[in-house]
Amino acid sequence: MLDKVRNIGIMAHVDAGKTTTTERILYYSGTKHKVGDVDDGDTTTDFDPLERQKGITINSAAVSIDWADRAGDPIAINIIDTPGHVDFTAEVERSLRVLDGAVGVFCAKGGVEVQSGTVWRQANKYKVPRIAYVNKLDRMGADFWGCVEQMKTKLGANPVVVTIPAGQDSALEGVIDLIEMKLITRDLTDKTNRKFFTTDVPEKYLAEAQKRREQMLDGVSAASDEITELILEGKDVPHNLIRQALRTGTLGNIFTPVHCGSSKHFHGVQQLLDLVVDCMPSPLDRPPVDGLHPKTKEALLRKPDAAEPMSALAFKTVAEVNGDLVYIRVYSGEMKPGETYTNTTNGKKERIARFYRMMGDKRISLEKAGPGDIVAAMGLSDTYTGNTLSDPDRPVALEAIQFPKPVVAQALSFSKTLDSGKVGEALNRLVRDDPTLKTHTDDETKDTILSGMGELHLEISVEKLKRAVGVSQDDVKSIVLGKPRVAYRQCLAREVDFEYKFSKQTGGRGKFAVISVKYKPLTPEEIQEKVKEIEELGDPKVKPDPNNVYFVNGITQGSISKEYIPSVEEGLREEAKKGYKYPFPFVDLEFLLHFGKMHDVDSSQDAFYLCAREAFREAQERGGIELREPVMKIVVISPKEYQGQISGNISSKRGVIEETSEEKGVAMVTAKVPLANLFGYTNDLRSATKGQASFSMDFSHYERVPVELADLPKPDAKK
Repeated sequence: MLDKVRNIGIMAHVDAGKTTTTERILYYSGTKHKVGDVDDGDTTTDFDPLERQKGITINSAAVSIDWADRAGDPIAINIIDTPGHVDFTAEVERSLRVLDGAVGVFCAKGGVEVQSGTVWRQANKYKVPRIAYVNKLDRMGADFWGCVEQMKTKLGANPVVVTIPAGQDSALEGVIDLIEMKLITRDLTDKTNRKFFTTDVPEKYLAEAQKRREQMLDGVSAASDEITELILEGKDVPHNLIRQALRTGTLGNIFTPVHCGSSKHFHGVQQLLDLVVDCMPSPLDRPPVDGLHPKTKEALLRKPDAAEPMSALAFKTVAEVNGDLVYIRVYSGEMKPGETYTNTTNGKKERIARFYRMMGDKRISLEKAGPGDIVAAMGLSDTYTGNTLSDPDRPVALEAIQFPKPVVAQALSFSKTLDSGKVGEALNRLVRDDPTLKTHTDDETKDTILSGMGELHLEISVEKLKRAVGVSQDDVKSIVLGKPRVAYRQCLAREVDFEYKFSKQTGGRGKFAVISVKYKPLTPEEIQEKVKEIEELGDPKVKPDPNNVYFVNGITQGSISKEYIPSVEEGLREEAKKGYKYPFPFVDLEFLLHFGKMHDVDSSQDAFYLCAREAFREAQERGGIELREPVMKIVVISPKEYQGQISGNISSKRGVIEETSEEKGVAMVTAKVPLANLFGYTNDLRSATKGQASFSMDFSHYERVPVELADLPKPDAKK
């Protein structure tokens, strides 16, 4: 019964209480008989040792519970608890892609924090209906209405409050349900925390509750003409009509119902589950999923129906000892163990050995999975995040998941005592399972560079890597994160023109070559002119040089044979790949060969090649070196009160601010900053703005840098 299924995610800023809320949900649903606590490290969803050690959620985890609707019929709720830290944003991205609805959890004291805004925008992108839950009403300084106001100003949301707090912080008594106009309080004598009293709203809260109920009715009337008429006629609005309008408005993203409570102290959790059942969509309420035929690219739709051809999306891969565990959302048809399906992303056939419903790290084996089911499958060898599995006879490719690009990179070094093959394999698996983690070997520095969403992300990734290769977490020397070196470029400081003679006599035939070359640094205008000339040629084989290094043959009198000229070009280009003094490539340089001499017997292609290489080394000595450093374009977004600190911080990093703007209290600063000064910038930014700013970074251009400011590698002592 698809209308009896709810697939929801719990999303929020770090420390808003998502994992605690999930624990209370498991307890009240009877799925768990003892309540877990984040501080004690015994929660169901934070089962990874790293999560327990750090007290934060790193990986999204799935659990399933049964609840009842108002008619007493069972409802299956699949819940994914997502991380709240900005560094693990990929986990939220992939979860929202496959979920039907979401619960945004907010801290009554902290209000709408920076990551709350990020996850809210991610949910907007996927048009996910959501409800808001203001948690931690028991905290000192809790401000429920302040939080609701911030939802309007910071998120652009349209909140409709359905429950209000009866007292706040230490005076919290319970919650007032505005639909039923009842006060719900805990039976403080009940050790199991399951018994509650439902009473009429006391006199001291009545005026406030009546005022807020009118506001709620005004809000839900946007989704119901019937309620609008009853309000205008001054008649009572039936409870079932309010709930019906709440559901319509939530599914249509017209407004967001707001509930309140204190998960740690058991207030409001059962009502939150009732609200999930009342307002959140079933798979039937979501539009059919879009896809394309993998070969013809014809647009296809797949409805949430067991009779349709099978289609499913893999949204997460976890490497395990016995093979990969692949998390899958089934959109249409039925999936069965032992059946063969087509991975339309890579064209390979895949056989699913078995699959499970997940309960944190526990598994319940299933015989089949239908539309709306979220399961974890074993036996898939070539299916990864974002891949589609479909019926081989009716293939469809669903839209893959788009992940943000890494913004921070650090060098990774390994102890020689470790098995390099094992480390490489574990690193590849880590990168495969986390789409926001990338690795590459720097051609120039030969460092292994690990890139991710932030310093914490890279730190956790290294700890996972240690675990995968069997290194103790306390071992700080086996696998180390360092600062990556900047890949500089270089050019000659000035133009030089001279003749160079290469002559070697070794018993038999000698080597003789003489070349006259003008070595000229190119200006941006001259480079543009050269690129234009090449484009006008229209020859597909001739393309602008990526480093803007050009060779011009200016010999007209035949002073050296034509067969030697390519050898001169090859020698100059080879030497330009890595300088004589600094190990960086040359850029923006023209070699004009304008004269030469040769010997009938001793000249050869090899002689001219070696002559060119030595001549360019001499040119570097004569012309001097100008270093160029990569400059990045960064865009920083933060609350406007931090704009001054951000601008000052950018200036201290040799940055140049190009543009500042401000809209609705949010400031945006665009600047150009040398890459060498951006390592550790994520941490600088977070400490300067109390974690309320984010930034993106792209390569802009190379710019001259004085040698004393450059972060150059130390000379190799052996050389």
